Amino acid sequence: ATLRDRSTNPLVKRIYGFAAMGWRSSAKHWHRYEMASLLLAGLSTPLVVSVHSIISLDFAISQVPGWQVTVFPPYFVAGAVFAGFAMVLLLMIPVRSFYGFQSYITIRHLDVMAKVMLATGMIVVYGYFMEVFASLYSSSKYEQYLLYNRLNGPSAWAYYGLLFCNAVAIQPLWFRRVRQNIPALMIISTIVSIGMWLERYVIIVISLEREFLPSSWDRYIPTVWDWSLYLGTIGLFFTLTFLFIRVLPMINIFEIRMFLHQETERAHRREAALHGHDHDHGHGHAHGSASAD
Repeated sequence: ATLRDRSTNPLVKRIYGFAAMGWRSSAKHWHRYEMASLLLAGLSTPLVVSVHSIISLDFAISQVPGWQVTVFPPYFVAGAVFAGFAMVLLLMIPVRSFYGFQSYITIRHLDVMAKVMLATGMIVVYGYFMEVFASLYSSSKYEQYLLYNRLNGPSAWAYYGLLFCNAVAIQPLWFRRVRQNIPALMIISTIVSIGMWLERYVIIVISLEREFLPSSWDRYIPTVWDWSLYLGTIGLFFTLTFLFIRVLPMINIFEIRMFLHQETERAHRREAALHGHDHDHGHGHAHGSASAD
């Protein structure tokens, strides 16, 4: 709608007008937009839960040792939120500093995001504990050997690495000074992102390296094609991210206008309260003078 209103070319104006779907910035349109946003947010929450729960159940109903854990559904959901907030902080902090968005993305926002990352991280840590407990409590020799293999096998470095990255590294977030320290948040977010990658490695690779038959045991050694695919996906992700930053608004225009509207309302309320205080003070002073006379 903004591009439609600013366009001078009639054809381009019609194209943008069609894409705007009749948006005129009226009070009715803003009200419907806010209701639709709230409705979609309410629908997306159970969608995230259902998607990651179904993915976790794909693992949980299999016969592979280490995947038959009933805590996987909430564990995967919390892990997705945990990794998502870490990645958002990892991308948002440099963009915030480079483009000067300190007025829009405040320290309070970073503090709240760090709290969410800490809360979901502790749920993930609980999932790690339950994995160990389920292996020790079960009578399955395969589950118990998988735990032994994670702790003492050739890929134990990945398991201890994920415990450090996802359990130990987030503990400083209990302190407000750390949550409001931008370099510390950047470092912790990077460590958490590495830890969540190691978690996928542990769940997939270590569980499949040594299954039921010792004759089928083998070490996973990535080939040049594995590394090419892995590095290529990272490059594609950052390419699309930079294209998004270059072409599209990094902060939603709707949020900026809502922010300006809220700030204007707060300024009007402060001004009205100040005038009301001055009026009451003046009225009281006049009443006192009349009483003295």
